[in-house]
Amino acid sequence: MTALKKKKPGSVFYLSILIVAVIVAWGVFATDNFNSVTSAGLQWVTTNLGWFYVMTTAVFVVFSIYLAFGRNQDVKLGSDDSEPNYSFLSWIGMLFAAGMGVGLVFWGTAEPILHYIEPPPGVEGRTVEAARASLVYSIFHWGIQPWAIYAVVGIAIAYFKFRKNKPSLISETLRPVLGNKVDGPLGKTVNIIATVATTVGIATTFGFSAMQMSGGISEVFGTPNSVMVQLIITGVVGVVFIGVVFAGIDKGMRRLSNANLALAALLLLAVFLFGPTVRLIGDFFVSLGTYIRDYAYLSLELHPNRDTNWQAEWTFFYWGWLIAWAPFVGMFIARVSRGRTIREFVLGALLVPALLGAFWFVVFGGTAIYLERSGAADIAAKAQNTPEIALFLLLDELPFGFALSILALVLIIIFFVTSAVSATYVLGVLSSAGTLKPSKKIQAAWGAGIIGIAATLLLSGGLEALQAASVIVALPFAFILLVVCLSMGLALKRERQEAGEGGKQEARES
Repeated sequence: MTALKKKKPGSVFYLSILIVAVIVAWGVFATDNFNSVTSAGLQWVTTNLGWFYVMTTAVFVVFSIYLAFGRNQDVKLGSDDSEPNYSFLSWIGMLFAAGMGVGLVFWGTAEPILHYIEPPPGVEGRTVEAARASLVYSIFHWGIQPWAIYAVVGIAIAYFKFRKNKPSLISETLRPVLGNKVDGPLGKTVNIIATVATTVGIATTFGFSAMQMSGGISEVFGTPNSVMVQLIITGVVGVVFIGVVFAGIDKGMRRLSNANLALAALLLLAVFLFGPTVRLIGDFFVSLGTYIRDYAYLSLELHPNRDTNWQAEWTFFYWGWLIAWAPFVGMFIARVSRGRTIREFVLGALLVPALLGAFWFVVFGGTAIYLERSGAADIAAKAQNTPEIALFLLLDELPFGFALSILALVLIIIFFVTSAVSATYVLGVLSSAGTLKPSKKIQAAWGAGIIGIAATLLLSGGLEALQAASVIVALPFAFILLVVCLSMGLALKRERQEAGEGGKQEARES
């Protein structure tokens, strides 16, 4: 019961919130310097350590597969007699919403159409080959790799929390490697890195939401699409979700999340039916087949002999953003996965959401490319400079376009608010010694920190600043996640040994 008690904030909270405050102050009062430093940092990381992100995500995939088919595949995330709290379909729905919601809405149309006009190295833009490559790379960026990142965090937290009764902290997942050092300065440093990285990862996502809301409102109602509008949206949503935190309407948020999944499904179905349906079915199977066939190449691909920023702008950015975002998603999916076996967790988290994400990108991206190639619409030119409006440019070309655009705006707003409420909770847990009931004041403080970082990034460079921040802050946390993999392997090995010794003892007694 002690884990459920509220705990006073300690050094992790104060130091983490101080770092966030310094970042916000730096971006607001020394914007030019902030831009130059983050741009230089991004350039250095992508030039010298892009390979590290590629290698790290590949390791997460291999480790996840090892867990699913290894000797501990039947170990439950909880006691041996525990059962899941949610049905399989409800569980998958929650995983999908937590891991992909905002990202799919923002990039579902924008990424494929941008790849079509500026494809990866070796492919000529605006060709049939570019159209095919655009869907394959979009599926790759939102397929197995992201979910392997989430799975590493989620399964480690769930295992140590529900099976070993440890606090819900990243540092606790390192105990088999670091021992009692996790209780001292080293463990606190790990938790500070995780907390700050998560804050920036979440703020990046909220920045995307604010940009897309501003762009969508501009396309639908003709209002300006500017940084000031984005900042106003960020502030208004911030007030709303901090109010929700203090109101404590958790059940209402869960119902709202479920309703949002239904709205997302409705929007997906509408675009699928109003778009080139038969063509989309073919695109889905061809793209998925190509992704499976070329998976190893895509996962380890680098372009050392080509002068290109394509991977830095796309693949490296995604891996950095998703690694920084991982503690939030991992903590959430750990909470809803109690009672499931390791194999069920890994296969469910890796395969099903990845397939749903692939279908989403083919439907939205494939429809946009079809309209572009047929000459029915010019989506690419406008989306190239303002990717946040790509979805609304697409919807405007379909029957009932205005109604679909309103539906999309509602979808974005609800994702924005519900994700923000969940994010403040996760940051509260990470910075309050792992308690599952962090105080509302701490959650509100993190709400203000998230909004502050998001506003700072929007003010200092928009999309480019969001990308730079994610890639930079994810670097130290990526190293931590590699140690998490080692630690999880050691913990499972010890469990096997203990189970073997217990079996021998029972045999001797009998």
